[in-house]
Amino acid sequence: MHISTSPRRKSFRLVAVFGAIGTALSAAALMIGVTPAQAASFAAQPDTQIAVFMVPLTLLVLALLFEVARFAWRAPLPVQAPARPRRRPDWSAADKGATSP
Repeated sequence: MHISTSPRRKSFRLVAVFGAIGTALSAAALMIGVTPAQAASFAAQPDTQIAVFMVPLTLLVLALLFEVARFAWRAPLPVQAPARPRRRPDWSAADKGATSP
């Protein structure tokens, strides 16, 4: 029988991956010799600010396009149902055969 891991265990794995990435980036920055003052001056440049905004936005759009293509290639798109005939409301004069006085 297959025993699935608990949701708590899965969330810990995600936190552990992000923690390891953050630790590796911090260690690399320290070994290169980046100081907080250098990082602050680099972050104040307009090109850096644009990149910080546009890179995640571009990745989000690319992920969305990938998911749409994956959905479209997996199976044919569902056929649209034919339009239902419109029915007259019960209170209309044409249904009751009434004439205007």
